Amino acid sequence: MKKAVIVINGAGGVGKDTLCDAAETRYKTRNISTITPIKEIAALCGWNGTKDNKSRKFLSDMKRLCADYNDFPTNWAKAQFEDFLHTDEQILFVHIREAEEIAKFVASTGGVAKTLLIRGGERFKQRFGGYGNISDDGVENYHYDYYFDNDTSLEDAKNRFLSFLGTILN
Repeated sequence: MKKAVIVINGAGGVGKDTLCDAAETRYKTRNISTITPIKEIAALCGWNGTKDNKSRKFLSDMKRLCADYNDFPTNWAKAQFEDFLHTDEQILFVHIREAEEIAKFVASTGGVAKTLLIRGGERFKQRFGGYGNISDDGVENYHYDYYFDNDTSLEDAKNRFLSFLGTILN
């Protein structure tokens, strides 16, 4: 069985989770984010789960500290990747925001992981502005293997995304 490891990125609200959910309708998937273990640490520090700009900056700064200290986010994702290899799951989506963290993770997989940027088109440019942190504001600062424009109806985007995944898995 062919497997795919896809680092998925895009500005907040462009449909990354919606497209990953669509993938689950056809493929056995695992959907992880390198911010997940950071959120667990942040909760111990009093973060209450909000996604406002102040909280996004807090999480971004905390992730940077953990990455600088011992590469915790990459090591956590690498362990998830290694576990994924021993399952019947077909696609591992890894949400990573920062260009340098994407590069570290891809290297840790020996280049197995491919990168994908979801772009939202004009309707999202008007809706979302800068978040004031390097993680969210720098999502386009990487040369991705694939680009997917989520600029059509939801149903059409889901169908196009499933077709796109089919080309990767075949």
